[in-house]
Amino acid sequence: MKIIIGSKNPTKITAVKNSFQHLEAEFISLDVQSGVSEQPFSDEETIKGAINRAKGALEQGNGDIGIGLEGGVHETSHGLLLCNWGALATLDMEPIVAGGARFLLPEEVAVRLRAGEELGPVMEDYAKKKNVSKQEGAVGVFTNGMVNRAEMFTHVMKLLVGQFTYQQKLKVK
Repeated sequence: MKIIIGSKNPTKITAVKNSFQHLEAEFISLDVQSGVSEQPFSDEETIKGAINRAKGALEQGNGDIGIGLEGGVHETSHGLLLCNWGALATLDMEPIVAGGARFLLPEEVAVRLRAGEELGPVMEDYAKKKNVSKQEGAVGVFTNGMVNRAEMFTHVMKLLVGQFTYQQKLKVK
């Protein structure tokens, strides 16, 4: 099986590989555009980015499965939540979608995002550390390392792979 990952981000690649350990698979990561804002600002926009990456990965990589993982934020009456969504695409079915953990971002970070900045660079400044989005992510910073970005996206991937294998099992019956 050839699985195409619509990102070169190491945390996303790790999440995909963690979730397909039970299958013999070849993994290829491609830099696929999300087709949405650099900083998605709603669940809808973040989901659309994940689906666009999954479909784009499938097409560009000529694989069996395309994976798109997208991080974003979502405004609520309680403040700005970090959100993460994923999509799994194949040629013979509609994309499967799943979302993961959410938590409130500190207002100091939220203000900068609302002003148009992207979370990755804001987190580098906030944490005084380079490449936060390719390492622990905002979730790792704000959970004091209890959950990192690869683990957060692994949860989303397990939801996707579980749905996919369930649907494959139904096709066999």
